[in-house]
Amino acid sequence: MSKQPAPSYPQDFAEVLRHIQQTRQRVLAQANTALIDLYWRVGQTLSHKVAQAGWGKGVVTELAHYIAQADPTIHGFSDKNLWRMKQFYETYQGDEKLSTMLRALPWSHNLAIFSRCKTVDERQFYLALAAKERYTFRELDRQISASTFERAVAAPAKLSTLLRV
Repeated sequence: MSKQPAPSYPQDFAEVLRHIQQTRQRVLAQANTALIDLYWRVGQTLSHKVAQAGWGKGVVTELAHYIAQADPTIHGFSDKNLWRMKQFYETYQGDEKLSTMLRALPWSHNLAIFSRCKTVDERQFYLALAAKERYTFRELDRQISASTFERAVAAPAKLSTLLRV
């Protein structure tokens, strides 16, 4: 009998682990996109109801209570969060480019960007930067607090090419 080479378990195991990790990343990205789409649709509905049916704070608070009572397993739909979803929709509704970009980032990133950035250009800058650099929420928050956009606009030639969008 010929002698068989030693099994390559470490390589094989690493390959299986890579498959698991890659699939997990894809699933998380798909789940994030679905959540952002949900928040968009909820925001759109609220925006239209406020404008056309005269919904106000009281009705939105009732909606939040209704959701919590109808399905106690659903979290994240307090009246405050519902208003944020409305603001999210209204901030990006007319801008197809930005509304596509925002789906690449988690809700916390989007919340920081649309609530802290004043202009379309600034929002676009941070959306692109956070997606390109795969920033954590803390790093994105640090970049916004450090006025990276303002510095990029004021002195674009001095910034690294990584920061230019």
